Parts: sequence; C-alpha cells; structure tokens
Amino acid sequence: IPRAALMENAGKAAAGAISERLGGAKNKNILVVCYHGNNGGDGFVAARHLCEKHEVDVLFIGDENKFKPEAKANYEKISHNDRIQLFENPDIIDFERYEVIVDAIFGTGITGNLPESIKAIIEQMNDSKALKVAVDIPTGLNPDTGALSEKVFDADLIVTFHDMKPGLEKFKELVVVKDIGMAPKQ
Repeated sequence: IPRAALMENAGKAAAGAISERLGGAKNKNILVVCYHGNNGGDGFVAARHLCEKHEVDVLFIGDENKFKPEAKANYEKISHNDRIQLFENPDIIDFERYEVIVDAIFGTGITGNLPESIKAIIEQMNDSKALKVAVDIPTGLNPDTGALSEKVFDADLIVTFHDMKPGLEKFKELVVVKDIGMAPKQ
C-alpha cells in the first residue's frame, strides 16, 4: 500500500476516533500540533477531516525543508483550505481556548531527547484543560520500550495504528487501535 494511502487512512482514522470520543458533537475548537515527519502528515490529514464539523487550527512547529514527501503534500492541502487556520508561531497560540488538542509531533520514529522548543510546547499542551489526543504515540514516549523522556504529552486518548505498540501497554485503557490497511504481521 502506498505511503500516501496509509497516511490518508491514518489521519482519517484519527479524526474518526476523535469524533467518536466527542459523541458526534460539532463546532468544537480543535488544535492539531504537527511536525514535519509522517506523524505530522497524519495530523494534517486529520485536520482536513475534522474541519468538516469543527473549527480547526493547525500549529506547524517543524521545518518545511525537512518534510517527507507525503507530509508535504498534506501540508499543502491544508495550507490552501479556507476552513483551517494555519499557524507557525507557537507564541501566538492560546492553548486554553481549545476543547481538543491533537499531538501529531513525533510518532514511532522518535529518537533521542526532545528539543527544548518542543518540550515547552508539550508543557503548554499538557497544561490545557482540553481533551488531549495523541496520533499513534504520545510525543516523548518510546514506542518500543515505553520509556518516558523528561516531557511527555499527557494524552487522554491515543489513536494508534495497525497493532498495539509495546510501549503503549501500560496506557492500554487510553488506546484505540485502528486498521489503516497495512498487511498483517507474519
């Protein structure tokens, strides 16, 4: 299955899980925080699907020069969408005005410590009273071991794909596993 199709399926599944958690409510203020990797691409897709029923803002905190091709294509789709407000400066975001905050910063590709700038954003996200949703893996959590970095997104809902990651086992009551069309494990 092409990566672009997997990203579309992942973002749509994340948006669907958020809508399910909201019980069909409409017109919620939602912030999707994205980086330049594939997890950010999933977030861009989720924002596109969520904006059909909600007020959606996207905070892009990555580097446009480091986009993966599929993430770049989905960034371009939301940057031309009149129903999505796109921000690139976290200093102008009032995290308290949102009812849902979506973490699409780092997924399974995380390695090493988080940059200080991302730790500061995670702290602001965590301080919000919003429903906090992680796409695939909460930023700051090692997907293989479950080890926590010094700052971790404090998710109320984790929408992961294909299969339960070993690092999510201790959070399994918060996890929803969605099929995105990947081949079964051998």
